Amino acid sequence: MQHFKVSGGKKLSGEIEVNGSKNATVAILAAAMINKGKTTLRNVPQIEELNRWIEVLESIGVGVERDGKTLTIIPPEKIEIEKINREAAERTRSAMMLIGSLMTKFDEYVIPQAGGCKLGSRTVKPHLFVLENFGVEIETKEDGYHVNTKKRHEADEFVLYESGDTVTETALMAAAQFESKTKIKMATSNYMVQDLCFFLEKLGVKIKGIGSTTLEVEGVENIDKDVEYEISEDPIEAMFFISLAIVTESELVIKRCPIEFLELELLKLEKMGQKYEILKKYVSKNERTQLVDLKIIPSNLVALEEKIHGLPFPGLNMDNLPFFVPIAMKAKGKTFIHDWTFENRAVYFTELSRLGGKVTLVDPHRVYVEGPTKFKNADMISPPALRPAAIILVAMLGAKGQSILRDVYSINRGYENLESRLKKIGADIELVNE
Repeated sequence: MQHFKVSGGKKLSGEIEVNGSKNATVAILAAAMINKGKTTLRNVPQIEELNRWIEVLESIGVGVERDGKTLTIIPPEKIEIEKINREAAERTRSAMMLIGSLMTKFDEYVIPQAGGCKLGSRTVKPHLFVLENFGVEIETKEDGYHVNTKKRHEADEFVLYESGDTVTETALMAAAQFESKTKIKMATSNYMVQDLCFFLEKLGVKIKGIGSTTLEVEGVENIDKDVEYEISEDPIEAMFFISLAIVTESELVIKRCPIEFLELELLKLEKMGQKYEILKKYVSKNERTQLVDLKIIPSNLVALEEKIHGLPFPGLNMDNLPFFVPIAMKAKGKTFIHDWTFENRAVYFTELSRLGGKVTLVDPHRVYVEGPTKFKNADMISPPALRPAAIILVAMLGAKGQSILRDVYSINRGYENLESRLKKIGADIELVNE
Protein backbone atom coordinates (compact mmCIF):
# COMPACT_ATOMS: atom_id res chain seq x y z
CA MET A 1 0.00 0.00 0.00
CA GLN A 2 1.24 3.50 -0.87
CA HIS A 3 0.37 6.89 0.59
CA PHE A 4 0.98 10.51 -0.38
CA LYS A 5 2.38 12.72 2.37
CA VAL A 6 1.74 16.33 1.41
CA SER A 7 2.89 19.61 2.90
CA GLY A 8 0.52 21.93 1.10
CA GLY A 9 -0.23 25.60 0.71
CA LYS A 10 2.88 26.26 -1.36
CA LYS A 11 2.94 28.08 -4.66
CA LEU A 12 4.11 26.11 -7.68
CA SER A 13 6.12 27.42 -10.61
CA GLY A 14 7.86 26.41 -13.81
CA GLU A 15 6.67 24.03 -16.52
CA ILE A 16 5.11 20.58 -16.59
CA GLU A 17 4.29 18.39 -19.60
CA VAL A 18 1.11 16.42 -20.22
CA ASN A 19 1.68 12.70 -20.78
CA GLY A 20 0.03 10.32 -23.23
CA SER A 21 -3.64 9.50 -22.75
CA LYS A 22 -4.57 6.59 -20.48
CA ASN A 23 -7.96 6.03 -22.10
CA ALA A 24 -6.59 6.15 -25.64
CA THR A 25 -3.82 3.70 -24.73
CA VAL A 26 -6.12 1.02 -23.33
CA ALA A 27 -8.45 1.27 -26.33
CA ILE A 28 -5.55 0.92 -28.75
CA LEU A 29 -4.13 -2.03 -26.78
CA ALA A 30 -7.45 -3.80 -27.26
CA ALA A 31 -7.48 -2.86 -30.96
CA ALA A 32 -3.93 -4.20 -31.38
CA MET A 33 -5.41 -7.68 -30.87
CA ILE A 34 -7.11 -7.32 -34.26
CA ASN A 35 -3.70 -7.05 -35.88
CA LYS A 36 -1.62 -10.16 -36.58
CA GLY A 37 1.42 -7.98 -37.13
CA LYS A 38 3.60 -6.11 -34.65
CA THR A 39 2.20 -2.95 -33.09
CA THR A 40 4.60 -0.34 -31.68
CA LEU A 41 3.06 2.37 -29.52
CA ARG A 42 4.92 5.49 -28.42
CA ASN A 43 4.17 8.09 -25.74
CA VAL A 44 2.58 5.37 -23.61
CA PRO A 45 1.88 6.48 -20.00
CA GLN A 46 3.66 4.43 -17.33
CA ILE A 47 0.69 3.81 -15.05
CA GLU A 48 -0.88 0.97 -13.07
CA GLU A 49 -3.71 0.61 -15.59
CA LEU A 50 -1.11 -0.16 -18.24
CA ASN A 51 0.58 -2.69 -15.93
CA ARG A 52 -2.71 -4.55 -15.52
CA TRP A 53 -3.17 -4.59 -19.30
CA ILE A 54 0.31 -5.99 -19.83
CA GLU A 55 -0.45 -8.73 -17.30
CA VAL A 56 -3.64 -9.57 -19.19
CA LEU A 57 -1.96 -9.63 -22.60
CA GLU A 58 1.04 -11.68 -21.46
CA SER A 59 -1.25 -14.20 -19.78
CA ILE A 60 -2.95 -14.99 -23.12
CA GLY A 61 0.37 -15.43 -24.93
CA VAL A 62 0.94 -11.94 -26.34
CA GLY A 63 4.54 -10.76 -26.47
CA VAL A 64 5.05 -7.39 -24.80
CA GLU A 65 8.29 -5.38 -24.95
CA ARG A 66 8.70 -2.20 -22.90
CA ASP A 67 11.31 0.47 -23.49
CA GLY A 68 10.42 3.55 -21.48
CA LYS A 69 7.35 5.10 -23.08
CA THR A 70 7.50 2.72 -26.07
CA LEU A 71 5.48 -0.47 -26.02
CA THR A 72 5.68 -3.22 -28.63
CA ILE A 73 2.87 -5.76 -28.94
CA ILE A 74 3.56 -9.06 -30.74
CA PRO A 75 0.49 -11.30 -31.08
CA PRO A 76 1.10 -15.07 -30.86
CA GLU A 77 0.10 -17.60 -33.51
CA LYS A 78 -2.74 -18.56 -31.20
CA ILE A 79 -4.19 -16.44 -28.41
CA GLU A 80 -4.81 -18.57 -25.30
CA ILE A 81 -7.82 -16.72 -23.97
CA GLU A 82 -8.62 -19.49 -21.50
CA LYS A 83 -5.42 -18.59 -19.59
CA ILE A 84 -6.37 -14.94 -19.09
CA ASN A 85 -5.15 -13.40 -15.84
CA ARG A 86 -8.50 -12.96 -14.13
CA GLU A 87 -7.24 -10.85 -11.26
CA ALA A 88 -5.61 -8.30 -13.59
CA ALA A 89 -8.63 -8.24 -15.94
CA GLU A 90 -11.04 -7.70 -13.07
CA ARG A 91 -9.07 -4.66 -11.87
CA THR A 92 -9.56 -2.73 -15.09
CA ARG A 93 -12.95 -2.00 -16.65
CA SER A 94 -11.34 -1.43 -20.04
CA ALA A 95 -10.50 -5.16 -20.37
CA MET A 96 -14.07 -5.69 -21.51
CA MET A 97 -13.08 -4.11 -24.86
CA LEU A 98 -11.44 -7.45 -25.63
CA ILE A 99 -14.95 -8.78 -26.21
CA GLY A 100 -15.15 -6.84 -29.47
CA SER A 101 -11.53 -7.08 -30.59
CA LEU A 102 -11.44 -10.89 -30.26
CA MET A 103 -14.79 -11.57 -31.93
CA THR A 104 -13.27 -12.97 -35.15
CA LYS A 105 -10.54 -14.96 -33.35
CA PHE A 106 -12.78 -17.44 -31.50
CA ASP A 107 -16.21 -19.00 -31.72
CA GLU A 108 -16.58 -19.00 -27.93
CA TYR A 109 -14.66 -17.35 -25.10
CA VAL A 110 -15.03 -15.84 -21.63
CA ILE A 111 -13.87 -12.38 -20.52
CA PRO A 112 -13.82 -11.71 -16.73
CA GLN A 113 -16.27 -9.12 -15.48
CA ALA A 114 -15.02 -5.55 -15.46
CA GLY A 115 -13.63 -3.67 -12.48
CA GLY A 116 -11.84 -0.30 -12.40
CA CYS A 117 -13.32 2.67 -10.56
CA LYS A 118 -16.11 2.06 -8.04
CA LEU A 119 -18.75 4.43 -9.34
CA GLY A 120 -21.97 2.62 -8.59
CA SER A 121 -23.99 0.82 -11.25
CA ARG A 122 -22.32 1.06 -14.68
CA THR A 123 -24.29 -1.04 -17.12
CA VAL A 124 -22.51 -3.04 -19.83
CA LYS A 125 -25.69 -3.56 -21.81
CA PRO A 126 -24.82 -0.92 -24.44
CA HIS A 127 -21.72 -3.00 -25.33
CA LEU A 128 -23.83 -6.14 -25.60
CA PHE A 129 -26.40 -4.37 -27.78
CA VAL A 130 -23.63 -3.13 -30.11
CA LEU A 131 -22.30 -6.62 -30.72
CA GLU A 132 -25.79 -8.03 -31.26
CA ASN A 133 -25.70 -6.11 -34.54
CA PHE A 134 -22.81 -8.37 -35.61
CA GLY A 135 -24.55 -11.60 -34.56
CA VAL A 136 -22.56 -11.94 -31.34
CA GLU A 137 -24.35 -13.45 -28.36
CA ILE A 138 -23.16 -12.55 -24.86
CA GLU A 139 -24.40 -13.99 -21.60
CA THR A 140 -23.35 -12.43 -18.30
CA LYS A 141 -22.57 -15.02 -15.67
CA GLU A 142 -20.90 -14.90 -12.28
CA ASP A 143 -17.47 -15.80 -13.71
CA GLY A 144 -17.59 -13.32 -16.59
CA TYR A 145 -19.02 -12.54 -20.01
CA HIS A 146 -19.61 -15.71 -22.04
CA VAL A 147 -19.27 -14.76 -25.70
CA ASN A 148 -20.57 -16.82 -28.63
CA THR A 149 -19.58 -15.57 -32.10
CA LYS A 150 -20.53 -18.61 -34.20
CA LYS A 151 -23.21 -16.58 -35.99
CA ARG A 152 -21.09 -13.44 -36.45
CA HIS A 153 -21.74 -11.40 -39.55
CA GLU A 154 -21.23 -7.91 -40.94
CA ALA A 155 -23.50 -5.07 -39.84
CA ASP A 156 -24.90 -2.42 -42.14
CA GLU A 157 -26.10 0.44 -39.94
CA PHE A 158 -27.07 0.82 -36.30
CA VAL A 159 -27.64 3.33 -33.52
CA LEU A 160 -25.71 3.08 -30.26
CA TYR A 161 -27.96 2.45 -27.26
CA GLU A 162 -25.80 4.90 -25.30
CA SER A 163 -23.56 7.67 -26.60
CA GLY A 164 -20.54 6.47 -24.63
CA ASP A 165 -16.81 6.40 -25.34
CA THR A 166 -16.03 2.72 -24.68
CA VAL A 167 -19.26 1.71 -26.41
CA THR A 168 -18.20 3.64 -29.51
CA GLU A 169 -14.78 1.99 -29.33
CA THR A 170 -16.36 -1.47 -29.12
CA ALA A 171 -18.41 -0.67 -32.23
CA LEU A 172 -15.34 0.60 -34.10
CA MET A 173 -13.28 -2.49 -33.31
CA ALA A 174 -16.07 -4.80 -34.38
CA ALA A 175 -16.72 -2.93 -37.65
CA ALA A 176 -12.98 -2.79 -38.41
CA GLN A 177 -12.89 -6.58 -38.82
CA PHE A 178 -15.36 -6.74 -41.74
CA GLU A 179 -14.64 -5.59 -45.29
CA SER A 180 -18.16 -4.25 -45.68
CA LYS A 181 -19.17 -0.70 -44.82
CA THR A 182 -20.72 -0.09 -41.39
CA LYS A 183 -22.42 3.11 -40.32
CA ILE A 184 -22.36 3.82 -36.56
CA LYS A 185 -24.83 6.47 -35.38
CA MET A 186 -24.85 8.34 -32.04
CA ALA A 187 -21.12 7.74 -31.67
CA THR A 188 -19.01 9.94 -29.44
CA SER A 189 -16.12 11.95 -30.84
CA ASN A 190 -14.09 12.23 -27.66
CA TYR A 191 -10.29 12.26 -27.60
CA MET A 192 -9.78 8.52 -27.03
CA VAL A 193 -12.28 7.64 -29.77
CA GLN A 194 -10.46 9.87 -32.26
CA ASP A 195 -7.11 8.37 -31.24
CA LEU A 196 -8.50 4.87 -31.83
CA CYS A 197 -9.76 5.96 -35.25
CA PHE A 198 -6.31 7.29 -36.16
CA PHE A 199 -4.75 3.98 -35.10
CA LEU A 200 -7.26 1.89 -37.05
CA GLU A 201 -6.50 3.97 -40.13
CA LYS A 202 -2.86 2.95 -39.70
CA LEU A 203 -4.07 -0.66 -39.95
CA GLY A 204 -5.75 0.10 -43.28
CA VAL A 205 -9.28 0.62 -41.98
CA LYS A 206 -11.13 3.46 -43.73
CA ILE A 207 -13.17 5.75 -41.47
CA LYS A 208 -15.32 8.70 -42.48
CA GLY A 209 -16.75 11.21 -40.02
CA ILE A 210 -13.97 11.27 -37.40
CA GLY A 211 -14.88 14.00 -34.92
CA SER A 212 -18.62 13.65 -35.60
CA THR A 213 -21.43 11.51 -34.19
CA THR A 214 -21.77 9.36 -37.31
CA LEU A 215 -18.87 7.11 -38.29
CA GLU A 216 -18.68 5.13 -41.52
CA VAL A 217 -16.21 2.27 -41.25
CA GLU A 218 -14.85 0.10 -44.05
CA GLY A 219 -12.87 -2.64 -42.36
CA VAL A 220 -10.23 -5.17 -43.36
CA GLU A 221 -10.95 -8.87 -42.96
CA ASN A 222 -7.41 -10.03 -42.30
CA ILE A 223 -5.09 -7.39 -40.80
CA ASP A 224 -1.45 -8.42 -40.69
CA LYS A 225 0.65 -5.28 -40.67
CA ASP A 226 3.59 -3.92 -38.68
CA VAL A 227 2.55 -0.46 -37.53
CA GLU A 228 3.80 2.34 -35.29
CA TYR A 229 1.57 4.90 -33.61
CA GLU A 230 2.11 7.82 -31.21
CA ILE A 231 -0.49 8.11 -28.46
CA SER A 232 -1.93 11.60 -28.14
CA GLU A 233 -1.72 13.67 -24.96
CA ASP A 234 -4.29 13.36 -22.16
CA PRO A 235 -6.73 16.28 -21.70
CA ILE A 236 -7.80 14.94 -18.29
CA GLU A 237 -4.24 15.07 -17.00
CA ALA A 238 -4.01 18.60 -18.40
CA MET A 239 -7.12 19.52 -16.39
CA PHE A 240 -5.53 18.07 -13.25
CA PHE A 241 -2.63 20.51 -13.61
CA ILE A 242 -4.95 23.40 -14.51
CA SER A 243 -6.99 22.85 -11.34
CA LEU A 244 -3.81 22.45 -9.29
CA ALA A 245 -2.46 25.79 -10.51
CA ILE A 246 -5.76 27.50 -9.68
CA VAL A 247 -6.10 25.96 -6.21
CA THR A 248 -2.49 26.76 -5.24
CA GLU A 249 -2.76 30.27 -6.76
CA SER A 250 0.29 29.52 -8.89
CA GLU A 251 1.59 30.75 -12.22
CA LEU A 252 2.26 27.53 -14.06
CA VAL A 253 2.99 26.61 -17.68
CA ILE A 254 1.34 23.37 -18.78
CA LYS A 255 2.86 22.07 -22.00
CA ARG A 256 1.36 19.77 -24.64
CA CYS A 257 -2.31 20.38 -23.81
CA PRO A 258 -4.77 18.92 -26.39
CA ILE A 259 -6.68 22.14 -26.76
CA GLU A 260 -9.67 20.85 -28.76
CA PHE A 261 -10.70 18.84 -25.69
CA LEU A 262 -10.20 21.68 -23.18
CA GLU A 263 -11.77 24.67 -24.94
CA LEU A 264 -15.10 24.57 -23.12
CA GLU A 265 -13.45 23.97 -19.74
CA LEU A 266 -11.24 27.02 -20.33
CA LEU A 267 -14.23 29.11 -21.40
CA LYS A 268 -16.09 28.21 -18.18
CA LEU A 269 -12.99 29.15 -16.18
CA GLU A 270 -12.63 32.40 -18.12
CA LYS A 271 -16.22 33.35 -17.26
CA MET A 272 -15.39 32.63 -13.59
CA GLY A 273 -12.57 35.18 -13.86
CA GLN A 274 -9.63 32.87 -14.48
CA LYS A 275 -6.78 34.34 -16.53
CA TYR A 276 -4.61 32.28 -18.83
CA GLU A 277 -2.46 32.63 -21.93
CA ILE A 278 -1.85 30.32 -24.87
CA LEU A 279 1.90 30.57 -25.42
CA LYS A 280 2.37 28.25 -28.38
CA LYS A 281 0.30 26.18 -30.82
CA TYR A 282 1.55 23.04 -32.57
CA VAL A 283 0.63 19.48 -33.57
CA SER A 284 1.18 16.26 -31.63
CA LYS A 285 3.60 13.66 -32.96
CA ASN A 286 0.61 11.67 -34.24
CA GLU A 287 0.26 14.58 -36.70
CA ARG A 288 -3.47 14.86 -35.94
CA THR A 289 -4.01 16.32 -32.45
CA GLN A 290 -3.75 20.09 -31.89
CA LEU A 291 -1.61 20.99 -28.86
CA VAL A 292 -0.87 24.22 -26.98
CA ASP A 293 1.37 25.38 -24.16
CA LEU A 294 -0.88 27.01 -21.59
CA LYS A 295 0.05 29.48 -18.84
CA ILE A 296 -2.31 29.68 -15.86
CA ILE A 297 -2.24 33.05 -14.07
CA PRO A 298 -3.41 33.52 -10.44
CA SER A 299 -6.88 35.09 -10.46
CA ASN A 300 -9.89 35.91 -8.29
CA LEU A 301 -12.82 33.66 -9.19
CA VAL A 302 -16.58 34.13 -9.00
CA ALA A 303 -19.07 31.25 -9.10
CA LEU A 304 -21.03 30.74 -12.31
CA GLU A 305 -24.79 31.30 -12.14
CA GLU A 306 -25.40 28.29 -14.38
CA LYS A 307 -24.84 24.69 -13.31
CA ILE A 308 -21.67 22.94 -14.42
CA HIS A 309 -22.29 19.50 -15.91
CA GLY A 310 -20.58 17.01 -18.18
CA LEU A 311 -21.72 15.97 -21.64
CA PRO A 312 -20.38 13.83 -24.49
CA PHE A 313 -17.79 15.75 -26.52
CA PRO A 314 -17.93 18.57 -27.55
CA GLY A 315 -19.52 19.16 -24.14
CA LEU A 316 -17.51 19.58 -20.97
CA ASN A 317 -15.64 16.31 -20.47
CA MET A 318 -17.26 14.11 -17.83
CA ASP A 319 -13.87 13.19 -16.39
CA ASN A 320 -12.94 16.87 -16.14
CA LEU A 321 -16.10 17.75 -14.21
CA PRO A 322 -14.77 16.69 -10.76
CA PHE A 323 -11.89 19.18 -11.02
CA PHE A 324 -14.42 22.00 -10.88
CA VAL A 325 -15.17 21.05 -7.24
CA PRO A 326 -11.85 22.24 -5.75
CA ILE A 327 -11.87 25.12 -8.25
CA ALA A 328 -15.36 26.14 -7.05
CA MET A 329 -14.02 26.15 -3.48
CA LYS A 330 -11.83 29.10 -4.59
CA ALA A 331 -14.73 31.01 -6.19
CA LYS A 332 -16.92 33.58 -4.47
CA GLY A 333 -20.52 32.37 -4.41
CA LYS A 334 -22.35 29.09 -4.77
CA THR A 335 -21.59 26.68 -7.64
CA PHE A 336 -24.05 23.96 -8.67
CA ILE A 337 -22.32 20.85 -10.06
CA HIS A 338 -24.39 18.10 -11.68
CA ASP A 339 -22.61 14.78 -12.30
CA TRP A 340 -25.52 12.98 -13.95
CA THR A 341 -23.45 10.30 -15.70
CA PHE A 342 -22.01 8.21 -12.89
CA GLU A 343 -24.00 6.69 -10.07
CA ASN A 344 -22.75 8.03 -6.71
CA ARG A 345 -19.58 9.80 -7.94
CA ALA A 346 -20.90 13.08 -6.57
CA VAL A 347 -21.02 11.48 -3.12
CA TYR A 348 -17.21 11.38 -3.20
CA PHE A 349 -17.15 15.14 -3.80
CA THR A 350 -18.37 15.70 -0.24
CA GLU A 351 -15.03 14.30 0.99
CA LEU A 352 -13.59 17.74 0.22
CA SER A 353 -15.56 19.04 3.22
CA ARG A 354 -12.83 17.49 5.36
CA LEU A 355 -10.36 19.78 3.60
CA GLY A 356 -12.32 22.94 4.32
CA GLY A 357 -14.88 22.81 1.56
CA LYS A 358 -18.53 23.71 1.98
CA VAL A 359 -19.88 20.92 -0.22
CA THR A 360 -23.57 20.08 0.17
CA LEU A 361 -24.92 16.88 -1.37
CA VAL A 362 -28.32 17.38 -3.01
CA ASP A 363 -28.64 13.78 -4.24
CA PRO A 364 -26.21 11.10 -5.56
CA HIS A 365 -25.61 13.22 -8.67
CA ARG A 366 -25.61 16.86 -7.53
CA VAL A 367 -23.73 19.09 -5.12
CA TYR A 368 -23.54 22.74 -4.17
CA VAL A 369 -20.06 24.15 -3.51
CA GLU A 370 -19.90 27.43 -1.59
CA GLY A 371 -16.80 29.58 -1.65
CA PRO A 372 -14.36 30.99 -1.23
CA THR A 373 -13.23 28.63 1.52
CA LYS A 374 -9.90 28.17 3.23
CA PHE A 375 -8.36 24.79 2.55
CA LYS A 376 -7.22 22.86 5.61
CA ASN A 377 -5.06 19.78 6.03
CA ALA A 378 -6.39 16.31 6.84
CA ASP A 379 -5.54 12.61 7.01
CA MET A 380 -7.77 10.75 4.55
CA ILE A 381 -8.17 7.46 2.70
CA SER A 382 -8.25 7.69 -1.09
CA PRO A 383 -11.64 6.86 -2.66
CA PRO A 384 -11.64 3.80 -4.95
CA ALA A 385 -12.19 6.03 -8.00
CA LEU A 386 -9.55 7.88 -10.01
CA ARG A 387 -10.92 11.41 -10.48
CA PRO A 388 -12.44 11.80 -6.95
CA ALA A 389 -9.07 10.70 -5.54
CA ALA A 390 -7.23 13.16 -7.78
CA ILE A 391 -9.29 16.17 -6.64
CA ILE A 392 -8.61 15.32 -2.99
CA LEU A 393 -4.90 15.43 -3.78
CA VAL A 394 -5.36 18.79 -5.53
CA ALA A 395 -7.11 20.18 -2.45
CA MET A 396 -4.41 18.80 -0.14
CA LEU A 397 -1.73 20.58 -2.17
CA GLY A 398 -3.70 23.80 -1.63
CA ALA A 399 -4.05 23.29 2.13
CA LYS A 400 -1.39 24.59 4.54
CA GLY A 401 0.10 21.98 6.85
CA GLN A 402 0.68 18.28 6.44
CA SER A 403 -1.95 16.03 4.86
CA ILE A 404 -1.83 12.32 4.20
CA LEU A 405 -3.76 10.58 1.43
CA ARG A 406 -3.71 6.86 2.09
CA ASP A 407 -3.93 3.96 -0.36
CA VAL A 408 -3.38 5.86 -3.61
CA TYR A 409 -3.59 2.93 -6.05
CA SER A 410 -6.59 4.58 -7.74
CA ILE A 411 -4.43 7.66 -8.54
CA ASN A 412 -1.52 5.53 -9.74
CA ARG A 413 -3.94 3.87 -12.16
CA GLY A 414 -4.08 7.07 -14.16
CA TYR A 415 -1.10 9.31 -13.37
CA GLU A 416 2.54 8.54 -14.08
CA ASN A 417 5.29 9.27 -11.50
CA LEU A 418 3.06 11.99 -10.15
CA GLU A 419 5.02 12.82 -7.00
CA SER A 420 8.35 13.28 -8.84
CA ARG A 421 6.72 15.44 -11.52
CA LEU A 422 4.99 17.59 -8.90
CA LYS A 423 8.24 18.03 -6.97
CA LYS A 424 9.84 19.56 -10.08
CA ILE A 425 7.31 22.41 -10.01
CA GLY A 426 7.74 23.03 -6.28
CA ALA A 427 5.24 20.71 -4.59
CA ASP A 428 6.23 19.19 -1.23
CA ILE A 429 4.95 15.65 -1.71
CA GLU A 430 6.32 12.24 -0.85
CA LEU A 431 5.19 8.75 -1.87
CA VAL A 432 5.41 6.50 1.17
CA ASN A 433 5.35 2.70 0.99
CA GLU A 434 3.76 0.73 3.81
